[in-house]
Amino acid sequence: MTKNASLHARRGAAIPRGIANAFPVYPQRAEGSEIWDVEGRRFIDFAGGIAVLNTGHRHPKVMAAVARQLEAYTHTAFQVLPYEPYIEVCERLNALAPFSGDAKSVLFSTGAEAVENAIKIARAATGRPGVIAFAGGFHGRTTLTMALTGKVVPYKKKFGVSPPGIYHLPFPTEDQGVSVADTIKAMDFLFRADIDPTDVAAIIIEPVQGEGGFLPAPTELLVALRATCDKHGILLIADEIQTGFARTGKMFGIENSGVEPDLVTVAKSLAGGFPLSGVIGRAAIMDAVEPGGLGGTYAGSPVACAAALAVLDVIVEENLLERAKILGGKIKAALDDFATRNDIVPIAAVRGPGAMVAFDVVRERGSFGPEPDATKRVIQAALSEGLILLSCGVGGNTIRILNPLTISDALLEEGLATLGRALSSANV
Repeated sequence: MTKNASLHARRGAAIPRGIANAFPVYPQRAEGSEIWDVEGRRFIDFAGGIAVLNTGHRHPKVMAAVARQLEAYTHTAFQVLPYEPYIEVCERLNALAPFSGDAKSVLFSTGAEAVENAIKIARAATGRPGVIAFAGGFHGRTTLTMALTGKVVPYKKKFGVSPPGIYHLPFPTEDQGVSVADTIKAMDFLFRADIDPTDVAAIIIEPVQGEGGFLPAPTELLVALRATCDKHGILLIADEIQTGFARTGKMFGIENSGVEPDLVTVAKSLAGGFPLSGVIGRAAIMDAVEPGGLGGTYAGSPVACAAALAVLDVIVEENLLERAKILGGKIKAALDDFATRNDIVPIAAVRGPGAMVAFDVVRERGSFGPEPDATKRVIQAALSEGLILLSCGVGGNTIRILNPLTISDALLEEGLATLGRALSSANV
């Protein structure tokens, strides 16, 4: 039995099947945009730990900052003994906030925690219970965030009825025949049939749907949502957990639209692989919660804060906002070329801002018909050639590319060439 197979057998015996694994590959070490497994095989990473590694595996500046913090202290609980790294991260996030006026931030550990607390803050600030989210959106796996998530399988199956006060609108998607006008019409209907807008605390939206298929929210929709929120005293929450920290060519994805949110949830690439999340919001809104209403034992770990400060420095020093645009252009050009070929599985709908790029595997060229089985073949073929890819989308036929923004041109080209071969070998 190979080392990977042995570890996977142990995993099956010790860990419940509810936690799925994309691949039975167990890393031994990682550096930059590369991973080596326990059997010595090398992989180029186009998954980035699900958008966590915009600055790559073990960036030297991140690791150095973490090492310094480990020599000082690792935990006090911020609510017991506060510490400077937490304050400094919040100061940096406040300065980056994608809205005008004073900002305040609070830190947590996971993306779901950030979303849960954004909803708590919105309810405290407005005195209202209702929340509107979108079909296809993903906001987490806890009871509340699972309710906000707009997909039943696998996230809600067998977990019962969602908490009250959560409503979903259709998300504009060309392949589903849903326009922005359709979404606005559905919202008007919701306000007539199910909940008065004066009972809605917040509307939460991903500037680019992540698990839903890397679908950018049309600027027209975001503008309309902002107007609706302003009219009815509703707060607009931008879920930037996957879109944040340079991935889209802006620090936050919603900046591509020019629309200002009231609250922003962040996580994933904030701390370069260390667990850290947060909520950035307008100061008056953030201060609506009474003392003791926010927090968590491990929330805002000093080690993760040290990593985050280094990540924010690297984004500036290595100009990753511009680098994301350059990488995205190279990736899209390669995918557009693949789309013209007849010797590979048909692909369509190359999309995404900056380096948040995806494409669909379809039944035939020029169609929207999803081909999830062929998508699986492509991903497995890529893995066999040393490239890690992830799928997403409601049809299971979207392949997303989330390579580190620090990847070299040579590694990017090697990964794209490998993708091309995988698309060809999957054409059976």
